[in-house]
Amino acid sequence: MSLGRPEWPEVGELVVATVRRVESYGAYVGLDEYPNKEGLLHISEISSRWVRKIRNHVRQNQKVVLQVLRTDPGKGQVDLSLRRVSKDDKRKKIESWKKERKAVTLLTQAAQQLNTDTEALFDGAGAKLVDHYGSLYEGLEAAAKNGMDALKEAGVEPKAAEALSEIAKEKIVIRGVTIQGVLEASTMSSYGIQEIKDTFQKAEEVAQDNDATINISTLGAPKYRIQLTAEDYKKAEYALDKVVKFAEEAWGSIDGIVAFTRE
Repeated sequence: MSLGRPEWPEVGELVVATVRRVESYGAYVGLDEYPNKEGLLHISEISSRWVRKIRNHVRQNQKVVLQVLRTDPGKGQVDLSLRRVSKDDKRKKIESWKKERKAVTLLTQAAQQLNTDTEALFDGAGAKLVDHYGSLYEGLEAAAKNGMDALKEAGVEPKAAEALSEIAKEKIVIRGVTIQGVLEASTMSSYGIQEIKDTFQKAEEVAQDNDATINISTLGAPKYRIQLTAEDYKKAEYALDKVVKFAEEAWGSIDGIVAFTRE
């Protein structure tokens, strides 16, 4: 299943491959991301050191990350290198490959719910996520964080956005750091409870605008615990600062008191 991927890899591209057979001069591998495509990993491209026994370096059915050196669609050939791939390159490629595999699985599940096929759903919703977010997985990850709005922002039609966001929220675990504090908010207004609810609802939007999620729970009025989660501490601190400043500014026009204490 290609899902928008070109038929052949580009020179310099990193690919995930499975070793099919090992010969004295090199190994033939199947390109996992390019169906029915095979490449040759020549013995001279296995290691920067002299390779005495090729099977000490690669074995049948092994998963490897390789760099594309040359492609010849006319002859159906792809030449590959292992020695030019660093450990960091390998780690990043495997991570992105696993994410894209998961994204395709989730897309397939959504297609089944929508009574369509995966290719059709990708051509519509999936391609829009790639254009807007850079990859299918990043689009679904945004849906896991921010729901349907993240998909509608990319131009995905409502029915598909609903199915994809539900699956993304269920299957994608958002990792990050969480910081918290206590917000004390009181008002003398007869509409105080509603004013607090409205402020907290808008505070959630402020957090989302700053790439964070927020959870507000009561500790017994007028105290509320704020838990904010973001990718890293820098982003979390920045978003929390924006939320607190928003609450303070909102209370500027309300007859009441607002104060925040970091835990």
